[in-house]
Amino acid sequence: MLIIGVAGGTGSGKTTVVQQMVHEFPENEVTVISQDSYYKDTSHLSYEERVKINFDHPESIDFDLLEKHIKQLRKGITIDQPIYSFVDHNRTGETVPTAPSQVIIVEGILILTMPKIRKLFDIKVYIDCDSDERLIRRLKRDIVDRGRDMNEVLERYQNTLKPMHQQFIEPTKAYADVIIPTNRFNKVGVKILRTIIDQKIA
Repeated sequence: MLIIGVAGGTGSGKTTVVQQMVHEFPENEVTVISQDSYYKDTSHLSYEERVKINFDHPESIDFDLLEKHIKQLRKGITIDQPIYSFVDHNRTGETVPTAPSQVIIVEGILILTMPKIRKLFDIKVYIDCDSDERLIRRLKRDIVDRGRDMNEVLERYQNTLKPMHQQFIEPTKAYADVIIPTNRFNKVGVKILRTIIDQKIA
């Protein structure tokens, strides 16, 4: 079993790279775990209070549960991965059974910030992307997919996303074994990563 951590800023193209990696392998040989599923349960807060949470700070992530689940997958145990709603800013209370496989990919902006999580990865990948490109992608995603207001997204980018990226996310590039630039569709980077994975699991 090989466990890969894929990090990078919001809108950097992590999901695209992960999808490309999944397509590189036979069906059921790759399991994907998203950091977004592990935002802390905030059911005790009102919606108005949840909206104000800084979801780009490491404190917003339930790293204890994420660590537990990664270790269980390593042991061959199926986990119940939480489901998170970006509309309600909270977990839905439902879970999805997630079985272990030969390759496990854990992706998220903050997964390399925590030492106890970093040490669980056999390969650490950082997806690098220009900040303007990331902002454009974030605008499209939040407005179209998550029903957010443009002014709200821009204000959050200036006040939260950008400073959190500079403080917590960008520095984790130093921990990466592989850095993949994604200003353009980068098939070569994914192919190189596939070669590294094949060598590791051979």
